[in-house]
Amino acid sequence: MEAGSVIGPAWDSLLAKLIVTGRTRKEALQRAARALEEFRVEGMATAIPFHRKVVTDPAFAPELTGSSEPFTVHTRWIETEFVNDIKPFTAPADAEADEDAARETVVVEVGGKRLEVSLPSSLGMSLARTGLAAGAKPKRRAAKKSGPVASGDTLASPMQGTVVKIAVEEGQQVKEGDLVVVLEAMKMEQPLNAHKAGTVKGLTAEVGASLTSGAAICEIKD
Repeated sequence: MEAGSVIGPAWDSLLAKLIVTGRTRKEALQRAARALEEFRVEGMATAIPFHRKVVTDPAFAPELTGSSEPFTVHTRWIETEFVNDIKPFTAPADAEADEDAARETVVVEVGGKRLEVSLPSSLGMSLARTGLAAGAKPKRRAAKKSGPVASGDTLASPMQGTVVKIAVEEGQQVKEGDLVVVLEAMKMEQPLNAHKAGTVKGLTAEVGASLTSGAAICEIKD
């Protein structure tokens, strides 16, 4: 990656990879521990601190710690046994210095859960609160329904992704729930089904095409 690079719709969180080899597992772990200690990525949070801790954990690397216990990592080891004492990522000091405005904490609701979010006061949250104090009532938005985005006859993409399969043809009759296309996003396939029965019209999707969120895929006419 370099400044100005464009990240396409198939982007995922893996933008860099460290590969280490060795004649034995112990040698590979030793090299991995050393390489991870030297690995530097500045200005953003990464999984490097997590990997540093895992490759030296007795459960994962008994060879390095002299432990007599065997390899004991299992599929729920992180959730049940891993001791996470990794310090949270903090922005570089110079970036913090650029934020002259004070910050304030607001409570937001996401997916039915309330979260505290720290925001610069310059975003106008103080003004919004002043309005509420003066008697204005906050507006509640209706919860968005999950699933394919559909409006009238139009079936639209609910996310940014790449078309990997088209299951219908122009002019084909479909029933409600029939598969129309399959999108791939974040290495996961998402089927998009017909939201109503009718005839497929204006099918513009092509295999390999990149769609933005909300892009029309086709219309289903009665």
